[in-house]
Amino acid sequence: MRVLTIEDNRRFLDLMRSHLTKRGFVVDVAETLADGLTLVASGCHDMVLLDLSLPDGDGKEFIDRLRRERSSMPIIVLSARGGIDDRLGSLDLGADDYLVKPFDLDELVARMRAVARRGVAYKEERLSFADVVFDQKRRVVLVSGRIVTLRPREAALLELLLRRAGEPIHRDMLLSSLYSFGEEIGSNALDVHVHHLRRRLAEAGAHVSITTLRGHGYALQGQDP
Repeated sequence: MRVLTIEDNRRFLDLMRSHLTKRGFVVDVAETLADGLTLVASGCHDMVLLDLSLPDGDGKEFIDRLRRERSSMPIIVLSARGGIDDRLGSLDLGADDYLVKPFDLDELVARMRAVARRGVAYKEERLSFADVVFDQKRRVVLVSGRIVTLRPREAALLELLLRRAGEPIHRDMLLSSLYSFGEEIGSNALDVHVHHLRRRLAEAGAHVSITTLRGHGYALQGQDP
């Protein structure tokens, strides 16, 4: 899941981004409403985490603008403002959830997944192909019913491939889904992730293969048992 976080407290932002990245999220950041609106216009995010007190305005303006534009983008407000007026006002404008700082970061992850499951794109909690199953709720991969441990980006890569199993996915699309804007990416980073994922699936005896399509990207294909 690719998340846009609009927050101007750099220390809190770095802590939250590190925690979410370790749990398989790709996190883009903006420190102002203006930058947040610019990034959300790219259309590549699945959710927004929004502070209300920002240098160039109130986060409620962001909620109001997106909802007036008929955007259904899930929005979770993360704010030190815990008053009933702020909470009800944000929810009435169209926020999907509201967490008062300070909060437990694992609770944030649980709420993000709960909000995501309400959306059309995440109604199906399990992705499956051949004998490989990806449980989106628990972020667990199973091969023939046995849990396979993957690193966060390996799991995210498998999730992308499973969503379009049998179809080619361009390298650029995979990279943009796995890495945040501005994040430094090695020239062979994607190939390394694919190599590790192939090895882990092979070691688990999975009846799938990741095919390289030269000049295009990769595809997840089934194998005969």
